[in-house]
Amino acid sequence: MKMERLSQDKIRIFLTFDDLTERGIQKDDMWREIPKVHELFSDMMDQAYTELGFDPSGPLAVEVLALPAQGMVVIVTRSKMDFHHSSDSYDEEVEEMYELEVTLEQSDQISYVFHDFEDLVRMAKVLQPMVTDGGILFSYKNKWFLQLDAVDMEESGYQAVIAVLSEYGDAASVTRAVLEEYGKTVIAADAVNVLCTHFK
Repeated sequence: MKMERLSQDKIRIFLTFDDLTERGIQKDDMWREIPKVHELFSDMMDQAYTELGFDPSGPLAVEVLALPAQGMVVIVTRSKMDFHHSSDSYDEEVEEMYELEVTLEQSDQISYVFHDFEDLVRMAKVLQPMVTDGGILFSYKNKWFLQLDAVDMEESGYQAVIAVLSEYGDAASVTRAVLEEYGKTVIAADAVNVLCTHFK
């Protein structure tokens, strides 16, 4: 479970499928009212408070974005409300603390980050025969981000692509919108083939 603060009132949490499996949660459970999901959310908020100093009191808007084969991105936004706490009422507040408004989206983008350009090129050479569309390559925070579209992939081919990407890079929780706004588009289309053509 990785988390980062986006603003004073907003954090992003990246959950891998291993994080969910460890807790006995299936992907489809995330939008069901079950104790395991509440427990997971409580754990996430505890960790957010410890690591980021994010105080989750008051109404929270929660966006869950499911990424193919990588996990889920959970964006938690705290409403701006003024609460006066006293330690006596803490237990009651815990009950009320998570007034959740949950929205869920599915993404068909496969997103992987590569810390080394050489790894990116090696990956491209292995991946080239498996993909018809080589995706988009971004540069962001001194790393390389490759995003592929999973829409037309067969399940077996899809798993093979993920296996290759995982060997050379790491699943990334950064969305295309963030990469387009804050990063730099290095190769706008068919990045895998372009890399293979230019780097023999």
